[in-house]
Amino acid sequence: MIRIARPEDAAAVHAIYAPHVAEGVATFETDLPGEAVMRERILGKLRHYPWLIWEEDGRVLAYAYASRFRERAAYDWIAETSIYVHTDARRHGIARRLYPVLLEAMRLQGINQAVGVITLPGEASVMLHAALGFEPAGVWRKAGYKLGRWWDVGVWQRELQAPAAVPAAVLPFPALAGSEDFQRLLG
Repeated sequence: MIRIARPEDAAAVHAIYAPHVAEGVATFETDLPGEAVMRERILGKLRHYPWLIWEEDGRVLAYAYASRFRERAAYDWIAETSIYVHTDARRHGIARRLYPVLLEAMRLQGINQAVGVITLPGEASVMLHAALGFEPAGVWRKAGYKLGRWWDVGVWQRELQAPAAVPAAVLPFPALAGSEDFQRLLG
């Protein structure tokens, strides 16, 4: 089941994220944020962007969210995406089912472009983004230092809809969340 994240998901989200902080490079965060911080992140993102949960039998197995790409108002129509899957649930197709719902929610908000930022080589993430229509948009060489080495970061971009000559303001996610269009996405 796909649903909107809630503050009480913080512990499960933290458990999914922790191995990436401690042992991986999917994030360049190096200090484990803790459940309280994760709760604040969920609430903060949901003020404007979708944060979605994949749940099976009451267990959170994955989450995906969008966030502001850059602070300037001219960037309002582009957002960065992130997705994390529990180590026990990888290779079950969850990301390929959850991520498109996030992208469609972003499109319904009026966001035109999605950006995925991938620590390279990141084969699984590169394959996921390519399968979902993202195209390579550049590489930041030696962009982050973690686990004793420098890592390149690939930027992937997908157009969600053609930009209007004069765009309407992006709809904040809370205004979209109760709509019939969004509810249909959740099934």
